[in-house]
Amino acid sequence: MDPRTRASLLWGAAGALTFLVLAQTTRLFGPIELGMGLPKLLPIALAVFAVSAWLGYVVERRLAQNRQV
Repeated sequence: MDPRTRASLLWGAAGALTFLVLAQTTRLFGPIELGMGLPKLLPIALAVFAVSAWLGYVVERRLAQNRQV
């Protein structure tokens, strides 16, 4: 696997896990109730994974073209 692809997938995983941690923290300690359980949060986390992985790939490519990586 290409190192750039692996790095973007890791950024995606970090983004999705961060979203899930923040959602669970809000459910535990927040003054508001989200009204969503984990099954409803998983598709959102999957979308966060896809967007952050795509952005990581695009940004790294752009920085490489400008020779800043």
